[in-house]
Amino acid sequence: MRHQKAGRKFGRNTSHRRAMFRNLVGNLVLHERIETTDAKAKELRRIAERLVSQALRLGDNLIVDVGKLKTPEEREGVMASRLNAQRQVARFLPKAMAKTKSDGDIEDVDLVYKLFHDIAPRYLDRVKAGKGGGYTRIIKGKLRRGDNAPMSYIEFVSGGKAAAAPKPKKSAVGKSTEVAAEAKEAAPKKAKATTAKASEKSAAKEAAPKKESKKAKADSTKK
Repeated sequence: MRHQKAGRKFGRNTSHRRAMFRNLVGNLVLHERIETTDAKAKELRRIAERLVSQALRLGDNLIVDVGKLKTPEEREGVMASRLNAQRQVARFLPKAMAKTKSDGDIEDVDLVYKLFHDIAPRYLDRVKAGKGGGYTRIIKGKLRRGDNAPMSYIEFVSGGKAAAAPKPKKSAVGKSTEVAAEAKEAAPKKAKATTAKASEKSAAKEAAPKKESKKAKADSTKK
């Protein structure tokens, strides 16, 4: 019989494997994008999406402003449901982890608070539309130097956030499309200027032989 065959074991016992995935999911919530082996990323995706789904089960109670509720019974009900969901998630997700800022300072981040107030609300519209799941994605990376293990990036998808405006594409010369458009607009003006200069030069050339002929006639009369 196929007992204890579900999931990857990674050569670890239960407690060691649980501690490893707690650290991985904590770093994923903290940084929202981490690099790990391909096998660990596939197992981590199952855990991370279950934690997000646990927060999304609150529905509108996830983002409702408790201070705007009319009756105290409604406030107590929303706060109790939130507290219960946060305790369920905190059974596996670490409470807090340290994050190093760009200036070198270290900040303690409450992971449960970030999951419920920053990450999970992004996907609330997707859940209402009946498109649950798929909150993370895995991007294949290079082979790890040393043991040649396949590496992957796992990250949270953008969700309901507005997509950033696309940057202008670079042309083969290295200029942006905006610069190329300006160059196209300026091209007719340059062409007109060049044609005007060419016409002036041609007129000067035509006038030059006439002057020479007059000089030749004057010389001949003197002789």
